[in-house]
Amino acid sequence: MTLFEKIVAREIPADILHEDDVCIAFRDISPQAPVHFLVVPKKPIPRVAEAEFVDQATLGHLLLTAGKVATAEGVNTADGGFRVVINNGADGGETVPHLHVHVLGGRPLKWPPG
Repeated sequence: MTLFEKIVAREIPADILHEDDVCIAFRDISPQAPVHFLVVPKKPIPRVAEAEFVDQATLGHLLLTAGKVATAEGVNTADGGFRVVINNGADGGETVPHLHVHVLGGRPLKWPPG
């Protein structure tokens, strides 16, 4: 069972910002920006490269939820903004084998990211 599955099951506490039948959003425990939260599907999908056609609606839901929570967190504004990151594999920075969307904002973000 992954760390995120344990959060969904409430075996590990998290600062939850949003939850519905498809996903859960919570603050990152090691934030890289003033606003940094994760949007995680409740269905365990190891990584975006392993998502299948049947996961299409879930993938879209994750992005829509990212925008909704970013608005609630005050970073989806005309003069602000936020970044959405999905890591895939070791070279992509993936540390938990459960698809998740990072949402970062609250400060200007540089490019390239790393």
